[in-house]
Amino acid sequence: MSTQNIHLERNAFGQLLLTDADGKGHAITPVRAFPIAAPTENIGLINAEGAEVAWVARLSDLAPEPRKLLEEEMANREFMPVIQRINSVSSFATPSTWDLETDRGPTTMVLKGEEDIRRLTSPALLIADSRGIHFLIRDRYALDSHSKKMLDRFL
Repeated sequence: MSTQNIHLERNAFGQLLLTDADGKGHAITPVRAFPIAAPTENIGLINAEGAEVAWVARLSDLAPEPRKLLEEEMANREFMPVIQRINSVSSFATPSTWDLETDRGPTTMVLKGEEDIRRLTSPALLIADSRGIHFLIRDRYALDSHSKKMLDRFL
């Protein structure tokens, strides 16, 4: 299905529906192939059975309305705050409580172990807290010096 022909709407239950070329409706879930490296590219539209119904190479290829619906749906599904500053850590031994500033506001997280800090494509890091929330650091070198100093103790 061409991205030009994608028709999306919400049903009465708030589900995202895709109408295919044959006029058949599919309740879909958008799934990013590369959520961190290329969040606006390569998005599969998956039906309730787990089959891919359509593929979006780039969100920018879509008309404004379906693009807006997909962006809203993915924002509701994916919760990955981006760490902007590390204010303090309770201890340099784990578990430790981190006081953070994120793109979603101030918060705290508990780092259970250093193995919960995963190195992604340099210079990005993904940190899982004790509640299962994943925090992203897009560029650890772009953090302020205080945050880098705190983070370096765990790397």
